[in-house]
Amino acid sequence: MKGYKFRLEPNETQKKLIQETLDSARFVYNRFLDLNEYAYQTEGTHLSYAMMCSLLTDLKRDPEYPWLKRADSMALQAVLKDLDNSFQNFFAGRAKHPKFKTKKRAYKSVYRTRNQNGCIQIIDKHHVKLPKLGIVRARISRLPHGLIKNASISLTTTGKYEVSFCVDEIAVPKKSAGGEIAIDVGLAEFYTDSKGRTFENLRTFARLSKRLAREQRRLSRMYEAAKKAGRKLSDCKNYQKQRIKVAKIHERIANTRNDFLQKQSTALADENQIIYVEHLNIRGMIRNHKLAKAISDASWSAFFQMLDYKTKERNGYLVKVDTFYPSSQLCHECGYKNSDVKDLKVRKWTCPQCGAVHDRDQNAALNILSEGIRIFNEPQTAISVV
Repeated sequence: MKGYKFRLEPNETQKKLIQETLDSARFVYNRFLDLNEYAYQTEGTHLSYAMMCSLLTDLKRDPEYPWLKRADSMALQAVLKDLDNSFQNFFAGRAKHPKFKTKKRAYKSVYRTRNQNGCIQIIDKHHVKLPKLGIVRARISRLPHGLIKNASISLTTTGKYEVSFCVDEIAVPKKSAGGEIAIDVGLAEFYTDSKGRTFENLRTFARLSKRLAREQRRLSRMYEAAKKAGRKLSDCKNYQKQRIKVAKIHERIANTRNDFLQKQSTALADENQIIYVEHLNIRGMIRNHKLAKAISDASWSAFFQMLDYKTKERNGYLVKVDTFYPSSQLCHECGYKNSDVKDLKVRKWTCPQCGAVHDRDQNAALNILSEGIRIFNEPQTAISVV
């Protein structure tokens, strides 16, 4: 299964249909959650998916809800399936009790529909076919090779429309150059590799933080003014314009960061068959309030996830060195352990035993390389690193 996301450019009629489907999905979710609440309180159980689908058919025939017929029926069924899964997870103790979508925007972002009898197709590089919407203009950057199982149509906070296809396709292994490398991620530099190369940390959020804070203050003042005047936020045009301004800054930060991570991870996977990294406890590291914002801005977790699936696509390996391995403290020449290097301010140090001068990140990358090779060559652990 592989996902493909593209930009949609619907006309005004199609935009209205998308909005009606999003609103209908929110209504159906809340309606059947209420029915399940009653069943749970009276009988201690919940309605099955088949029962909810039958009740949905009756609800569509009710003259009080004629707009339900205009929505994509498969999208409403997908909502019921999600609700049924939520209750199953709740009763199994895997999740909390489902909550109502109280705010109008809470279930307004995305709906999912399945491909039935070829109702979802990519016509060409500029058009797609979707249920109820018909032929919609789109920006298709690459054509999937496989069967489209379902599609998710989403409306972003900045007013853009997107479609995501889940495609069942035969995996065709890509080729890499066959090298091996170790990388040490950091905050001063995004990462340093065992070949001595360093790559700049974009600090996307930090670069736009002042502009974001200024626009958020304006939005907050507009919110307080509307609240004081007793006006609905949906009726305040200036507030809505300012909300989109803030959303666009967040979108730019996310897109810039994602583009950087994708390019860096692809380059590493293309060049190397085996990549050695340090298994970091990122969740624990961001508890340090002094470094939390910088670590989140670097987005190491997403970077490692990208490396993981991209190396697998190329029949490669991502080997993770143990969290507590002192890669920065060890001299890669003689193995001497220097505890003073625990201080992050120490960027260069001289080994007291052999006299070698080390750059902190370069030395760590070389130590990760040697330890990663040792782990990979052990028969018992080589299987777990794939």
